[in-house]
Amino acid sequence: MGADDLEKSGQIALDRARQVSSHLNTGNDGSQDVVGPVPRRRSRRKLAEVGPPADYSDRLDQIATLERIARTPDNTHRGYQRQKQAGKLWVRERVDALLDPGSLQEVGSVSGEVEWMKETTSDGLEQDVPKTFTPSNSVQGFGKLKGRKVVFTADDYSLRAGHADGASWEKTNYIEKLALSLRLPIVKLVDGSSGGGSVTTIRKQGFSYIPPLPAFEHIVKQLNMGIPNLGAVLGPAIGLGAARVTICHFSVMAANIGSLFNAGPQVVKNATFEDGLTMTDLGGPDMHCRNGTIDNLARDEYEAFEQLRTVLSYLPNSGFSAPPILPTQDSSSRREQSLRTLIPRRKERMYDPRLLIRLVVDEGSFFEIGSLWGTSALVGLARLAGHSVGIISNNCESPTGGALDALGSQKITKHLKLCDVMNLPILQFVDVPGYAIGTAAERSATMRHGVNLALAYYTTTTPVFSVVTRRAYGVAGGVMLDCRDPRMRTAWPSGDWGSLPLRGGIEVGHSFELKEAARKGGPEAAEELRQKLEIEYEGLMNPVRTANAFGVEAIIDPADTRSVVCTWVEHMYGDLMQERIAKRRTGVLHAQFA
Repeated sequence: MGADDLEKSGQIALDRARQVSSHLNTGNDGSQDVVGPVPRRRSRRKLAEVGPPADYSDRLDQIATLERIARTPDNTHRGYQRQKQAGKLWVRERVDALLDPGSLQEVGSVSGEVEWMKETTSDGLEQDVPKTFTPSNSVQGFGKLKGRKVVFTADDYSLRAGHADGASWEKTNYIEKLALSLRLPIVKLVDGSSGGGSVTTIRKQGFSYIPPLPAFEHIVKQLNMGIPNLGAVLGPAIGLGAARVTICHFSVMAANIGSLFNAGPQVVKNATFEDGLTMTDLGGPDMHCRNGTIDNLARDEYEAFEQLRTVLSYLPNSGFSAPPILPTQDSSSRREQSLRTLIPRRKERMYDPRLLIRLVVDEGSFFEIGSLWGTSALVGLARLAGHSVGIISNNCESPTGGALDALGSQKITKHLKLCDVMNLPILQFVDVPGYAIGTAAERSATMRHGVNLALAYYTTTTPVFSVVTRRAYGVAGGVMLDCRDPRMRTAWPSGDWGSLPLRGGIEVGHSFELKEAARKGGPEAAEELRQKLEIEYEGLMNPVRTANAFGVEAIIDPADTRSVVCTWVEHMYGDLMQERIAKRRTGVLHAQFA
């Protein structure tokens, strides 16, 4: 090919390129643009950068903002100021004080009422951000008490005084269901109505309503399954709040701030015309820690939290497992010589039953429940060779001398049911002269409550070991000591038992002889006969004679009591405990607290 041909071919190629370029660069109006490079399309990556972030950081920021607001106290809020002026911890401070550090796992952390506003980002996009946030007035979730996982609810009285206006019903119901489903202990810190209603709810909703109690079905199941329900009164527990804490297996009230009532002073004033009542007057510790509505009294909130931790340390997560066994340095074979002289030879003299308990159980392990009410009886929790047990004892130092009155019977009844649902074997120290007598006892329905106590003894199935330290008389003695078959019991040489005590019993059984002696020889002759009969009967009532007739299984040296009961409880925690748990899991054995 010659030079002319090459030049011609190059020109043709150039013309073709210009033609194609003109087609590609024609505008909408048909005009020709200057030939230039074809523009590149914007990448998908570039387009994505101007939209919502791919990692959802915008929504995570919203959650973080709401949680920060919820966890930061508003020092200017009147509810917060009122809380502090009353000397109370704020709800978040309570949660931190109760739970093991770092163990909080909150549920519903951003539940509440949010007012949203639009905000333009640096990329020119609009997004929703919280303008104001009122958290729900109940902090709930998971945590740990001395390493034990629990669920909890904590009322925030600074928001709507704990009324349901500031919280979701479903939130509390959900936690109750979680405790039941996961078989985890539940702790309830009550301050206010605990989700109960307020008249302002009617105004907000535009209608009134028949009060619902959706959570109580789950609570009753928890109680009977032996899922520990532990409650603390940390302010005025009103209405539903009062009910939620009273129904618990164990409850405690902070003495400096706690009160409990069905309705507050203003409502009471309009209903009963009782004017000028304070919350403490209406339902303070002196009222409800002495009538059995609340079990224990604590000095302040911190002591209340410590009592909750202590009680939980004795209990299983549910009745489908055994109570905890903790290591101990206290030897199960320890002998206590002082027990030999603890019971006075003179029957009219008293002794310290709490000292007796402390000398027998593991050192420092006795935790008393209900010390201010039902004082004719003592109940509590303790350990024997590290094994958790329930404790029941008569209290000869009480005004009734140990005779069971109405409140004492109620106290033991509740404790029997508690131990039964928790699989706790019971060690009881029996020194009971019978049921309380007299007009005050009859007026308070002692026999009705005494019979309910008998029903509790005979319908519960947890093992009971009885140590008869002195008296066992009448129906009350029979109920306490004859409630299991075969009986597991032993007695001390100070044992004194029968249908009626000698004082009064001689006068009843020998009334004719005494009247005849008085008729023939005067009062002096009757008293001489009575003393003669008393000496005779005292000889016959030597407990060794009862053992001769196998009326008591064993009379032991009081110093050996600890080794005897430790041997018993170690056996109870063996195969028998596993068999009991298996029966409960399969529904063969039903324990009932509520």
